[in-house]
This record gives sequence, structure tokens and C-alpha cells, in this order.
Amino acid sequence: MSEVSSTPAGADPELDRARAGDDAAFTRLVEPLRRELHAHCYRMLGSTHDADDALQDALVRAWRGLARFEGRSSLRSWLYTVATRTCLDAVAHRGRRALPVDLGPSSERVSVAGARQDVAWLGPYPDAGLVDAPAGPGARYEQREAVELAFVAALQHLPGNQRAALVLFEVLGFTVAEIAAIMRTSTTSVNSALARARRIVAEKVPAATQQQTLRKIDDVRLRQVVTGFATALERGDADTMVALLTEDVTWSMPPMPSWYAGRAAVMDFAVNVPMSTCGAWRHLPTSANGQPAVACYLWDDAAGTHRAWSVNVLTLRDGLIAGVTSFVGPEHFPPFGLPVELP
Repeated sequence: MSEVSSTPAGADPELDRARAGDDAAFTRLVEPLRRELHAHCYRMLGSTHDADDALQDALVRAWRGLARFEGRSSLRSWLYTVATRTCLDAVAHRGRRALPVDLGPSSERVSVAGARQDVAWLGPYPDAGLVDAPAGPGARYEQREAVELAFVAALQHLPGNQRAALVLFEVLGFTVAEIAAIMRTSTTSVNSALARARRIVAEKVPAATQQQTLRKIDDVRLRQVVTGFATALERGDADTMVALLTEDVTWSMPPMPSWYAGRAAVMDFAVNVPMSTCGAWRHLPTSANGQPAVACYLWDDAAGTHRAWSVNVLTLRDGLIAGVTSFVGPEHFPPFGLPVELP
């Protein structure tokens, strides 16, 4: 990234005011960077709620330490340093976040296994407003590519130091020397961490990102797929659903541990559970992890309304659905600005 231009006293009056203890000035400085810093914390931690906590903690640390910020690097680089160290502290005290595919083989028939509360589950990310942030020549991933489910899930298989090194280098474009300073280690250790991280991620992430895939699908077809998936659920229309799926499609529903692979198994689940026994559905289209998504609401007789049920993130390939990840739980809806009830 090489943002090493000095910021001497007097060069930035707003920064000088913040250093002097003006918290409003600090807020104004941080606000343009808040969204990208939050996305960085999500990549590191795999949870929007954990990212909220980590970013808040990092900004408190930054505010308390601002007087010691000497301006040898840009404020943005320094804030990434603070946020990365905060996330590394969190990683050291928590287990990695998982998806059902990480826990065991797929189910060929409908499973009645209930939710597992002992697993720290990967969560969806509300990507509205996420734009590409400045990055150096080493950056390989766009900002939206770097929050895609496959990439974030792969990061969770890495220890904290490898996770941080890969994100800082290939997403944000920091140099190896800068990463070594951020992580308080040697450039040799950073290069070793990068090599190991790249091998693992290459094994788990498809060659084509969802951003590359989506650019090849015209808007009309994309709307057909998203609307078709939602309306097939609402109407119990198995023919429409099966026509939208690839042969090797997968469907998982964290926090349920069971998942399904292949069109036959997925349709067995879809027909026997959401299309028939669950009840009446409504939906709202949304976007999550840089991918098309559908927020589903299930009718609740007692409440007399449709209640938030799941945020379904769709992974596409060749104009069809290759994966459905249904993040079950109303807690996922507020970060997306979605209502928790529909009439």
C-alpha cells in the first residue's frame, strides 16, 4: 500500500484537533473509512456482529492512542494496523467460524437434525454501500470479491497470522514490510504465512469469483433467477426450482448442521421442507457478500404476520444456482436494514 507520506503537525488541522482531544474531529476523520474497516473486520472474523464489536474496540483503541500517532504513515494505514491487531486478539480467543460443509458429509435425504448452538457459525455480510477502497499493486481481490462467501469461509481455515497476512497483502495491498510492522513480526514470517495461506485458499475458492460470474450474466437473467427462486418457494413450484439449479448444487442452512449436495438431494429437501411443511412464505430481494440474496419471511399464526426467517445467499454459475446458503435467524436481518416482519 505504501501510504507512508508524513503528516506533520499543522498539515491537517482536523487531525491536530483530534490529537488535542476533540472527539468530534476524530469521528469526522474516521467516518469515511468506517465501512471499509468494518468489512476488514468481517473478513478476519466471519461475523457481522463480531465485526461490529471489533471495529468499536479498534476505534476506542485508536482514539486513546491518537496522541501517539506520529504521522509516519497515513491515518488510514494506522487505523488498519489497530483494527488488524484488535481482530487478531479476537481470533486468539475464539474458535473459527464454520459452515455446515465443514462439519461432515452431505445428507442424501431430509435430515431432522436441529440447530447446533455449540458451533460458531459463519454469518452473512450486508454489502450495500461497499465500494473498492484504495489498494496497492499487490492487491488481487476487489472489495466485493473479498467478502464473497467462498473467500471468507476459506479464510476461516487459516490461523490468525496467515489470515491477516493474506487479507492485508492481497485485498488491501500492503507491502510485506508494512505487514511485518503491523503484525510485529519479520518479513520472513510474513512471506511464509502468505505462502501457506495461498495454498489453502486456492484449494477452497473457485477459480472464478462471483463478481466475475455475475458480470457474465445479464440483468434480465439475474432477476429471473432471483425472482424464480423466491416465487418457487412461495408457490411450492418444484418444476421452476429444479430448472434453476445446477446438477451439483448445494444447500446449507446454518445453524442446522445438515447440508445437501446434488440436484436430487437438494430437491428432496426443498420439496419436503420449505415448499410444503414450513407454511406460507414472503420474500424481499437483497444482496449479501457481493452475491444476490433473498430474505425469506415465514407466516406465524400466533403473531398474525410473516416473521424474519432466513437470509438466503445465492452462488451462481452459468446463469444457474450452484449453491444456496440459508442463514437462519432473525438476528441477521437488522444489519441489512430489513424489517423483521412483513404483513
